[in-house]
Amino acid sequence: MRQALVVLSVLLLAGAVPAAGVVRGQARPVTDEGQRFMWCPGASEGEADYYAAFRGSFELDSAAEVELRTLGASWYVVWLDGEYLSEGPARFPKERPEYQAERVRLAAGKHVVAVQAHHEGLSTRILDNVPPFLYCALLVGGREAPVRWKCARLGGYASQVKRVNPQLGWIEWCDTRQIPAGWRSKDFDDSSWADPVTLDRGLGKLRPLCIANVRSFIHRPKPVAKGFLAETFGYEMDNIAARFFLRDLMTERPGGAQGVWRRYDLGRVRLMRPRFVLDLPSGAVVEFAYSEYLVHGRVSPWITLSGGDSCNFDHYVARGGEQEFFPLTPRGGRFLEIHVLAEPAKVRFVREEVVERCYYGPPDGSLRSGDELLDRIWLTGIETHRACAEDALTDNPTRERGQWAGDVVGVGMEIAAVGYSDLRLCRRALAQCAECAREDGLVSGLCPGGGAYLTTYAAQWLSACMHYFELTGDRSLLEELFPAAERNIAAFERFMTAGGLSDDVGWGFVDWGYVPNPGPSDIAVDLHYLAGLRDMVRWCEAIGKTERADYYRGLEARLTGIVGRWFDEQTRQGKDVWPRIGYHRAVLGLSLGFIESKAEKECVEFIRKHMLECFPNDPAAPRLSDPSAASSRLITPYFAHYAMPVLIERREMDFVLDQYRKCWGWALGGGRTTWLEVFDTRWSHCHQWSGCPTWQLSRYVLGLTPRYDLGPGHYVLSLHPGSLPRAEGALPLPDGKGAIRVSWERRADGIHWTLETPVRIYLHIRPMRADAKEEVVEIGKDLRRVFPAGQLQ
Repeated sequence: MRQALVVLSVLLLAGAVPAAGVVRGQARPVTDEGQRFMWCPGASEGEADYYAAFRGSFELDSAAEVELRTLGASWYVVWLDGEYLSEGPARFPKERPEYQAERVRLAAGKHVVAVQAHHEGLSTRILDNVPPFLYCALLVGGREAPVRWKCARLGGYASQVKRVNPQLGWIEWCDTRQIPAGWRSKDFDDSSWADPVTLDRGLGKLRPLCIANVRSFIHRPKPVAKGFLAETFGYEMDNIAARFFLRDLMTERPGGAQGVWRRYDLGRVRLMRPRFVLDLPSGAVVEFAYSEYLVHGRVSPWITLSGGDSCNFDHYVARGGEQEFFPLTPRGGRFLEIHVLAEPAKVRFVREEVVERCYYGPPDGSLRSGDELLDRIWLTGIETHRACAEDALTDNPTRERGQWAGDVVGVGMEIAAVGYSDLRLCRRALAQCAECAREDGLVSGLCPGGGAYLTTYAAQWLSACMHYFELTGDRSLLEELFPAAERNIAAFERFMTAGGLSDDVGWGFVDWGYVPNPGPSDIAVDLHYLAGLRDMVRWCEAIGKTERADYYRGLEARLTGIVGRWFDEQTRQGKDVWPRIGYHRAVLGLSLGFIESKAEKECVEFIRKHMLECFPNDPAAPRLSDPSAASSRLITPYFAHYAMPVLIERREMDFVLDQYRKCWGWALGGGRTTWLEVFDTRWSHCHQWSGCPTWQLSRYVLGLTPRYDLGPGHYVLSLHPGSLPRAEGALPLPDGKGAIRVSWERRADGIHWTLETPVRIYLHIRPMRADAKEEVVEIGKDLRRVFPAGQLQ
């Protein structure tokens, strides 16, 4: 008897599916055969930048909920019955591919899955170059069924016209008149299309995606400016970006108008694609350009600091009539400009939409301090984080989309934890850094595409794994990654000398503009590694590896001695000790206990003075104009992740709040709504690693820090209000069960602090006074406490 629910399998098994006709077949268990992939026949090895279309037809006897699983070697978009459904892939190392799944309720009858896949044929910051394939499987109740698959190479796309930049793939340059009209619809006749061939790409075993699916947010922007245009530069392919940028744009129609233009402000930088419906004459040219900010009032197609030529741009020729223009690959930018080259009277805008690719929605956490600027700074950190969150936390949605460890292991994880209950992007990143480790075991600093190895990021990865455990209580991560952690440290130890780590380990990135100390070893790098070793000891203890803990204590003691002798030598030299130690080493040394208590006040004063002598505090100070700039008078928002906590915890909260207002307030100038990469407008205008005020305000002003390493539901209260009169906010629970709400107000008798929780928690109360005793309070619903004046900062 035929089963009522027939399951579609886009299993890429050419011999297992009929060549024609609507398929109805016996459902069967999913097997490893699903790991054999499909592609268009006749593809030549070494080809790059071409597009393939796939159509999978199937029929359901009755209504059913189906699960569609997909994976590809590079970018693809999926439509179901002609409607946009999803896109991918989620980046993966070759040894650990992950398919993503969408669940959809379908009616009985015929259905068609249509997939357009792009073979980039090169490595990018997102993925290494993998030979082309498509995997697609549709299941019901965990079982699969055959499906009729057809495929075709899509004409109309000019190959390898221009790369977006050296970090990303190709722009789209397409004559849509050569694309079969309606090929994604159910009724399209694909009988002349070829059967796909079956492939084995030698990847690891397929696994389900371990994060949520990336979401699509639809925006309907209104043009902020529009008018008519005329060409002023060169032939069509002379210089694509220059030709676009140099067109004469007018608001009033001149006699020689050759088309129309519209400009849109999307509110903040986004990873997005326009989806416009236009009614145009056949042969009309449609061009989209994207930028993070306006240059001389215009959208500039160039991407700053790309390390090569760039062109943030897509080009299409219209079929004629009403038509949707929807680039396959997302681009980064806040501003979008469309140029239509056609007789203006024949151009009609039917629908203007932008589809944003983003992992997170509005935040689960919140903060309101009563200071409008501080509250805006907090939210800007969240929005910048959202802009840099897709299938990974990336450094920037426009220039790279790369998953750098440094964007995850520090600021990224902290903002995610105060903004959202879902920290799976961070967990996946930590695992991928390990999976993409160097041959000697050093974990990757950029992966899975691009591949870069940084000593500081590899050291910070150790601490980040332990901190993830503190934030979530997920001990399985420590068990899973412990072998990688041991190999990581073994890689460091091969480069240890009597003076510390040699520079041969890898790129010792400490900060942009950083000036290393003289000598055989960079002490700031040693300090990062020392922090990692200390956390490795805790890691071993957390999973019961006591013998290994003793081993790493030995390594820690050795490096502690090396670093301690360096600090002692600077002190013995006397005059100008703090400038000689330097800002970065002073911050890290203070945080790790290398500054004697009697010298702490001097060290804090030096850090404060250094910040005040740097731009933007001092407008006349040197500027961090590009990555090669180095000066002892520079600060960055990135390193404030390390610098601000050592000040806050030494009763300098008011100074820190003032720095937020001055420096991050400056960064919000000019109408900017996401964070600059550094305190200079010539770099990226969307970098979530610049958002440390967000997590620091949430943790220190609300006073609550997760410590799930101490047990489920354990939190530490360490409130640093400065002179703020009041604050309130929410801190997400890591298990998605809501948020803890905190509010407090300063009154004559002290700070009245209130906590409300939807689940039972255990609060470790640690007032700032050294002689005050810690107490642990079990809270089932709420807690109200008054901290006397003078007990807290």
